[in-house]
Amino acid sequence: MKKQLFIALTTVLAMSCGESKKEESQAELFARIDTEIQQNAKGYSTLKEASETIGHRLTGSENGAKAEEYTFNKFKEYGFEEVEYQTFEVEAWSRETVSVSINDELVKAVTLGHSPVKANVTGEIVDMGNGLEADYAANPDAVKDKIALVYISILEGSPEGLSNLHRSEKTALAIKYGAKGIIIINQVDNGVLLTGTASVTGELIPIPAVCIGKEDGMALKEMLKEGTSSATIEMTNNSDMIKARNVIATLPGNEIPEEIIIIGGHLDSWDLATGAIDNGIGSFAVLDIARAFKANNLQPKRTVKFVMFMGEEQGLLGSRHMVAEALKEGTMDQIKYMMNLDMSGNPIGMNAGGKLDNEAFFTDLGAAIQQQDSIYKNEFSNRSGLHSDHQPFMLEGVPVLSVHSNLDRSIYGCYHSDCDDFNLVNEEHMTNTSRFGTMMLYGLADAETLPATKMDSETTKEFMIKNDLKEKLIIGGDWKWEE
Repeated sequence: MKKQLFIALTTVLAMSCGESKKEESQAELFARIDTEIQQNAKGYSTLKEASETIGHRLTGSENGAKAEEYTFNKFKEYGFEEVEYQTFEVEAWSRETVSVSINDELVKAVTLGHSPVKANVTGEIVDMGNGLEADYAANPDAVKDKIALVYISILEGSPEGLSNLHRSEKTALAIKYGAKGIIIINQVDNGVLLTGTASVTGELIPIPAVCIGKEDGMALKEMLKEGTSSATIEMTNNSDMIKARNVIATLPGNEIPEEIIIIGGHLDSWDLATGAIDNGIGSFAVLDIARAFKANNLQPKRTVKFVMFMGEEQGLLGSRHMVAEALKEGTMDQIKYMMNLDMSGNPIGMNAGGKLDNEAFFTDLGAAIQQQDSIYKNEFSNRSGLHSDHQPFMLEGVPVLSVHSNLDRSIYGCYHSDCDDFNLVNEEHMTNTSRFGTMMLYGLADAETLPATKMDSETTKEFMIKNDLKEKLIIGGDWKWEE
């Protein structure tokens, strides 16, 4: 009896030690990764170099091509043998001139992407509030052959529970209700102007779309309470067929290489500044995470593809192309997860989009990351939005992953504007994205069993509805389910 008890205790002790050893092994690995990145992180320095030597990274521009080549060469420098360009042809848009006058007085404005190549319209301005469907439904003919004025966000004093729309969706509604032009008021103080696409399809829109500053916009709203006002919008732009390139570095998996985990961030930016926040901090963190995988000799079970997407700002063009190619080649089912870093930084948690089989996977992984540094708070959520490169993958049922960022909210005021320059970038925050992002990606790519599997069409549909995305997808022409 004593012998049997001894054997049982020995077995339990051995099992316990085995478990401890396994946990210690993960802790040791994450500690090694953490030390290496803190000593050798290159995200901040490469973004600085690219900002100074390339400038903006507009898709289809000479600068955009230089950015593609820069990151291709960096992947090679970091030791990747399999680096490729994925070329796609698109109708690229770029701005030339714009003039906006209200009641014959010039107002500072910026053109929104995919506005017509040439436009010269004059019309009465109609205040459509938030520019949501409900604002038009009350008076469907209000903006017919007139110029719609809408706020980029949700106005103070609006009914509770309203869901905002993207600027392109607000433009699509103005077009639907017959407007001949649209003026969007920015939400940022001190006259900051916002650009970005006003097209839900990435194709030219039939009406001119412009953004004006918050102060000018709010003053105009007050004027419209007292009487009518008119605007003249004149502009010229360029739109030409060009070739752009996603840049892809592949790290083959060591056990199940046919299963693919994608991590990506859009390399392209708008042209008013250098796009440091949108999306330099995301795409150059992806580049440094790739470097860290090689520097730390990380060989996960699954294949990892590190992707610099182009064309995101002009309609998710690069990611849509990648998904279309995978569908054409019959390899879509091999893509098991898509991790997206878009204006992401200083992570304190994870967001996993899709129907989860094992939520605890992420909180356990987060706890292991938190062991390395308590600034990581292990926050977790299960929700999804649109308008970034995860969207085409998500619509095919692929589970997606992003991070909860802990950045100074004031930097987002320069999103898509002429102040989005490198001086906004925090080196420590970029390094933290590399540190924690590398651990997240490795944990996912090396998992025994993935925490979510691809959703079938009906489950994907229900997830879109649950996340309040149906209306947005319908407006954008991406709702693929019949009612």
